[in-house]
Amino acid sequence: MILEKINSPKDLKLLSLEELEKLAEEMRSYIIEVVSKKGGHLASNLGVVELTIALHRCLNLPEDKLLWDVGHQCYVHKILTSRRQSFKNLRTKDGLSGFPSPQESEYDVFITGHASTVISLGLGLCCARDIKREKFHVVCVVGDGSLSGGMSFEALNNCGHLKKDILVVLNSNEMSISKTVGAISTYINKIITNPLYNKFRKELEEFIKHLPRPAKKFTQVLRKFEEGVKNILVPGILFEELGFRYFGPLDGHNLKLLISTIENILKLRGPRLLHVVTKKGKGYKPAERHPEIFHSSLPFDISTGKHIKKSGPSFTDVFSKKLVEIAKRDSRIVGITAAMKEGTGLKLFEENFPERFFDTGIAESHAVAFASGLSKLGLKPVVAIYSTFLQRAFDQLIHDVALQGTSPVFVLDRSGLVGEDGPTHHGIFDIAYLRMMPNFVIMAPKDKRELEDMLEFAVNLEQPCAIRFPKARCPSTGLDEPLKLGSPQVIRKGKEIALVGVGIMTVYVLDILPLLERESITPTLINARFIKPLDREFYTRLIKSHNLIFILEEGIESGGFGASILELCEEEDLDQAKIKIIALPDEFITFAKREELLQMYGLKGENLFKRILSSVKETHLV
Repeated sequence: MILEKINSPKDLKLLSLEELEKLAEEMRSYIIEVVSKKGGHLASNLGVVELTIALHRCLNLPEDKLLWDVGHQCYVHKILTSRRQSFKNLRTKDGLSGFPSPQESEYDVFITGHASTVISLGLGLCCARDIKREKFHVVCVVGDGSLSGGMSFEALNNCGHLKKDILVVLNSNEMSISKTVGAISTYINKIITNPLYNKFRKELEEFIKHLPRPAKKFTQVLRKFEEGVKNILVPGILFEELGFRYFGPLDGHNLKLLISTIENILKLRGPRLLHVVTKKGKGYKPAERHPEIFHSSLPFDISTGKHIKKSGPSFTDVFSKKLVEIAKRDSRIVGITAAMKEGTGLKLFEENFPERFFDTGIAESHAVAFASGLSKLGLKPVVAIYSTFLQRAFDQLIHDVALQGTSPVFVLDRSGLVGEDGPTHHGIFDIAYLRMMPNFVIMAPKDKRELEDMLEFAVNLEQPCAIRFPKARCPSTGLDEPLKLGSPQVIRKGKEIALVGVGIMTVYVLDILPLLERESITPTLINARFIKPLDREFYTRLIKSHNLIFILEEGIESGGFGASILELCEEEDLDQAKIKIIALPDEFITFAKREELLQMYGLKGENLFKRILSSVKETHLV
């Protein structure tokens, strides 16, 4: 196998075109084999095989810098950069990250897990390179989805202004531009990237500079002629106006064309944009037919393409069905997501209410402000976004929602530990960044019935509201109690020790009660339900009547729910020493299976029991 002989990008330079094409086939088979067992981003990686091989063939890595926007399409890059063997441990504890990671390899420049960031990062590298008088290429690979983010256009605009040497590769895998990927486009691009053409163009411009002033107008005529011819045939006028030289669109699976074009473009100066068209899931029919399903895939059977799923509905499933039920009797309900309708469960809403569904693309800031506009005129927008991605709309949550007094409902899917996607995707900061915002109500359901009740409750509030839940199966505990704004639920009364669970942590505490009782610990168990507003009287009484109170939350400890209880102690002159917070430490959490991480950080099972028992023994309460 050719793949087994590739240990670094330099090995690609020794291969013939036929060998490179064979390598692409082997690469696809290897990725499918690993992802079928480990799960991961399949469709996007199968789509960039040839593009990645071509870039590694033409660049001089790691001296040159190659950046991947979002980063979930970096599997081929990882395999080609000395990580072929370790790729078998993709997204597993102590294995390879599913995203670029400088801690793993010198070939990875930045950790990139959110969209629309790398053109800005790349431009920063270019400016630093020039200030330090160094010489290397900077190449940023950006998908058409990432380009929909406003940050990408801010960076493109700045690139055109600064005129730095940077190459942006735009990978289109959903745009309907196949007609332009043909003989004429290929021919034009061969001309405009050809060294002889560019040498002639440069010499002609130099010649015109020495002409009398009236004759210099011919330079503008020359440029407009070139742009005019290109824009008749290719959709590059937007990028040309932003100051880029545009090349494409090219067939992103034609290795010969890609290599020759990239080689020529790298010889040019200034901002350049190469536009390639690829097919998501290429080479694996189930992924080609359903790229959205294989975007972030569970393990699957290669022969059938069917995913290996755990039984029981997830929190996402429960939310999805309940929202449709509410929307059938409440015409105010509008569904909004940012390019994640499948992941957030809003696809079912779209199928039932297409005229009341909006997908903004990867534009979370816009989605939040857009929702506020809808709310202003009496609609009730339900905005479903992963917790980690809602961080991208921090200012809009404050300025365009909380300050304005509008009342969208924010459904924060994937709050807490998400597992294999790692630090860029863990939703561990939402309690801290939402808790500081005036007017916000924040809830966390422990189970299926509570999530349904909270959704009903939220759409009838006249203030902004967030409901956070994890990437997990949704239990049914049967411990139901009507909601009252701010009020926690007392599940059982004990003595001396109280356990306050936030969301799913309440269920994890229920699971270890038998272990605690074996140690003669019979605690009061509280289901917080509301993170904000805080029922100050309730928690004041709780602290005064117990010797030790544990606050358990699946989020960062700094600024979390436990911090609000400590603030209450300070304000009411209560004994802060009674409060023990069990949460995640002030660090970026690694990747592993969700269950492994919960155990590793002492949030579930035996390790949670040991943490509680250790603290109880320290205070001599048993």
